[in-house]
Amino acid sequence: MIAMEPTREQVRSAPKVLLHDHLDGGLRPSTILELANEIGHRLPTHESAEALGAWFADAADSGSLVRYLETFDHTVAVMQNGPAITRVARECVEDLAADGVVYAEVRYAPEQHVEQGLTLDEVVAAVQEGFEQGVAAAGGRIVVRQLLTAMRHQARSMEIAELAVAWRDRGVAGFDIAGAEAGYPPTRHLDAFEYLQRENSHFTIHAGEAFGLPSIWQAIQWCGADRLGHGVRIIDDITVHDDGSVELGRLASYVRDQRIPLEMAPASNVQTGAAASIAEHPIGLLTELRFRVTVNTDNRLMSGTSMTDEMLALVEAFGYGFSDLRWFTINAMKSAFLPFDERLAIIDDVIKPGYADLLG
Repeated sequence: MIAMEPTREQVRSAPKVLLHDHLDGGLRPSTILELANEIGHRLPTHESAEALGAWFADAADSGSLVRYLETFDHTVAVMQNGPAITRVARECVEDLAADGVVYAEVRYAPEQHVEQGLTLDEVVAAVQEGFEQGVAAAGGRIVVRQLLTAMRHQARSMEIAELAVAWRDRGVAGFDIAGAEAGYPPTRHLDAFEYLQRENSHFTIHAGEAFGLPSIWQAIQWCGADRLGHGVRIIDDITVHDDGSVELGRLASYVRDQRIPLEMAPASNVQTGAAASIAEHPIGLLTELRFRVTVNTDNRLMSGTSMTDEMLALVEAFGYGFSDLRWFTINAMKSAFLPFDERLAIIDDVIKPGYADLLG
């Protein structure tokens, strides 16, 4: 019996788990247009939602970091009041549920949404209200948690870490730092990570995307990260010899042995130059070597992507079937910042039956 290649509709219907998705990187173009018009924010184009979406895609694909970062200037600008933030959060959940995502951790930096007078608490509350509305609209088919991000070039990481702990029983699953890696090592925020460890709290760190092995090493061995945001550059510690044999360096061995999850986002990694193409993405070798690989979207608007798109791209590039997609999904659910019994319930009651139907 020959296994058939998964179709788009089959992949869309398959249960999926998303650990690395930015709220301000996943807005609907139509929503940006409406919110911008309400507050008088000037966009690159007001012609139509389609034209605006095309501008975001072109800017993100331009190869210019300046243009790429400009895209976030516009999404963050329209997320400066409670109703707008709640709407964006609700639509995020609706879009993920429609794409077959059954569990998601969505991250954003509260400090970027206080320009019009909101407090950090009010920002988190607005997001949580939107998430709850979205889950209700989706009929409870999805579980969503917040990850609170601190910007690594700012000095508010302790404040955001304390915010994450204060909200951890009210929808916040953990903490993250993001922003330019080069020049802003994670050890600059060591006090925040040590505080989170004392509070038995979860955190992930963007590391090994734009910068190399030292960033990964610091994130794990100095800061104690539970997961690595991207972690693509761990490939620099792996040597493939001419005879096909593979040799892992000590850091790569440690990451694999300790089952440290890698939050990989193939489409985004290609856009930012962390990988030359999907076919050449390190995810192929890392999957073969059985690292704890997970598949993610990063910024759905900027990359013009979804979890279905990400998985289909891997099917096309590496010939993966449903058993591989199930492996990625269970990897992600095992790695979620959710209590063990809740993770197990989603794996046993949702993910495994969903893939059993597709594999049957």
